[in-house]
Order: sequence, then C-alpha cells, then structure tokens
Amino acid sequence: MTVQERSDVLGVRTYAVPDLGPLIPMLERSRPLLWQRRGFGIAGIGEAMRLEFRGPNRMTDAASAWRALAATATVADPLSRPGTGLIALGSFAFSDDSAATSVLIVPSTVIGRDREGSWVTRIGVGEQASGATGVPPTIPFGDEFRLTLVPGAISGDDYRAAVESAVARIRDHELSKVVLARDLVGHLPIGADLRLAIATLALGYPDCWTFSVDGFVGSSPETLVSVDAGSVSARVLAGSAARGTDAASDQEAATGLATSAKDLDEHRYAVQSVLASLADHSPNVTASELPFTLKLPNLWHLASDVDGTLTDGSTSLDLLASLHPTAAVAGTPRADALGLIAELEPLDRGRYAGPVGWVGADGDGEWAVALRSAQVSPTGDVTAYAGAGIVADSDSARELLETKMKFRPIVEAFG
Repeated sequence: MTVQERSDVLGVRTYAVPDLGPLIPMLERSRPLLWQRRGFGIAGIGEAMRLEFRGPNRMTDAASAWRALAATATVADPLSRPGTGLIALGSFAFSDDSAATSVLIVPSTVIGRDREGSWVTRIGVGEQASGATGVPPTIPFGDEFRLTLVPGAISGDDYRAAVESAVARIRDHELSKVVLARDLVGHLPIGADLRLAIATLALGYPDCWTFSVDGFVGSSPETLVSVDAGSVSARVLAGSAARGTDAASDQEAATGLATSAKDLDEHRYAVQSVLASLADHSPNVTASELPFTLKLPNLWHLASDVDGTLTDGSTSLDLLASLHPTAAVAGTPRADALGLIAELEPLDRGRYAGPVGWVGADGDGEWAVALRSAQVSPTGDVTAYAGAGIVADSDSARELLETKMKFRPIVEAFG
C-alpha cells in the first residue's frame, strides 16, 4: 500500500451560478477531470490534493483516508446537493498487483450541473477556500487528430486461443465464468487536446457515464454502485449482442439476446455476485426479477437494476472493496476467475474494469465499472481495453467479435 500522507486542512466553498451549459470546454486540455451523463455531472480544474493508493487494500485505504480528510475540511456549502461541497474524482486499478496507481483527486475548482442548476466549488489548502468568484473561462479546442489503434499485447489469434483454453477449463468444471480482455495501443500527437475524444464519447454515448480521471477516459454503461442518503443502487450488465442494421434486425438481435441461454447464464452470475457482495451492508437488497435489454448506439446489453437500503453506515468507497471485482468483469467463482485471468491475459489491465467515479465529503457518490475505456500516459501513449465474458457455450470467434464491438466507442473517439 502506498498513500500520500497529507495533514493539510482543506477549505471548501460552493456557490450557485447561472446555467453553465456544456462542462467539457472549461476543462484543461491535457488532464481533464470529468464525470458526466446526459449533460449533467461534475468536472474539475487543477489539483488541490491528490491521494494515491496501491495493493490489495487500496480501496479500504482510500475509504479511511477520505474519512480523515473530510473530517478536517472546512466546508461552506449552502446548496448541499450531490456533487456540491468537498468532492474527489477517483479511479482504481483492477488488480491487486497492478503497476497502475489508484487515485483520488480533489480539484482546485469544481464545476457542476444538475437539473436544479449549476455551481462552482473552490477548494484550497488552508482553512479558507479561494475567494475567487464567477465561472472558469472556456478554452478553445485544439486541432483535431486521428489516431489508429492496433493490437497490443494480445493479437486476435492469441485472444481466440485464450478463449478456447478458458472454455476447456470451464467445461472441466474448474469455474463457471471468466472475463478475458485484450488491448489496442496507439500514440497521440504532441499537444493533442484530450477533450476532443471525451466530447465525442459524451455526444455519442449520452446515457453512459463519460469519465476522465488522471488520463483515464471512457464511457461506461455500468453503474457499480451509487450511494445517496442511505440508499444504494447498481446496474449490472452482462451479456451483449450487436445492434441490427435496420428496425427488424435490431429487434431480432434484442430478442435473441433476451432468450440466449449462454447470455442469461453469464448475466445471472454477475447479478448474484453483486447481491452477495451487498448483502452484509443492505440485507433487503433486491434485483430486477428478469433482466431487461438495454439499448446503446453499438450494442444491446442484458441489464438488471439492484436497489437496497444501507444498514451499516457504509460509504460508497467502503462498498467498492466489497463489490470489486464483480462477475461481470472477472468471473465466478471470483478467486478462480482471477487466477485464470492472470494465467491467460499477458497484460496489466491497469484501471480498466476497476471502479471510476466520485465521492463526496459524506461518503455518498457514484461509481461505474470502467468499461469502454483507455489510459493515456503523460507522454501520449494510449492503451484501450475491451473484454468478453466466457462461459461453457462460448465461441472464440464470437467473443473476439464482441470485443471489437466494445472497442468501437474508443476507436471512434480517438479516430
């Protein structure tokens, strides 16, 4: 575990402003901070504080560090709405032994927008927040760029071979499901404006969580956990199919997915893992009786909503440690699936399929599973990730095609 130990007190001041409109044009070009869906959300400019974590206890360490930081902060927040006051945007590595750092970033300035209005939060080290008022200026977008992403550590043939190995192990009853991922890589031109890719994602996938945290960007359709005033909710996705080319074929694809034994099995494992992980925190937690088909621009997904009431005072950060990784991104049984991933995936997933989102001073927050995503290094290296759930009936050619469909949002955003 590595944590930046900070004893500084944070001063926080939130004030209402006229409707901000689009948030992305006000962000920094190279390291934007964003959490947005349907045009609403929060965005950050600068860093007032940065907390870093590593190892198997990275999420529980983050929960403890955040409690301590929030307890000492001086906060003036007359709005008292989700996303106002002291907040941090965060992203966590998928694996316990990943080389990627997990982070909570407290911006110097937060701009927020919901259906009730807009606000700005100023955050600084010291008992008093910045006295600045008004709205941050918009920054013109940089030149457009086109980036070609090519196979990285795993070629298409290698991926199919890994899937076939996994299917054999599942049929030998070593486990029930495993999620295998592969990567695409490329390099941004010098000075590229990362906001262009983020804006493309937000425009193309408005019903997804579009995020950007520490160079990690994407649009995820899957809510890992949301906590608001004692209520907990999640949206589980597992099982997918390509959209049709016309209305008839599109409906046929949705119907086929909803009746697919392979996809229903994959989905059931994912829902059961979330319910089991939340049971100790919310004994009344329930899921949709049957999954529904969720329509995205490029895919149909099987989806189930989970809801409950927290009885143990857990924060959203506390729940990350219980939930991650779900069967939707790892497999089941969890330990066996993680072992097989380590054996068959010759790559470090980094923050892909880990939790990404935000947390407030009271511990409430929203976290997604970081899907449809790519990590951009400070030197411009881009690594995109996509995976597929493997069960006994999986076909390697179909699973490879599924990853190609899941790469589409990132490929289009950077290309």
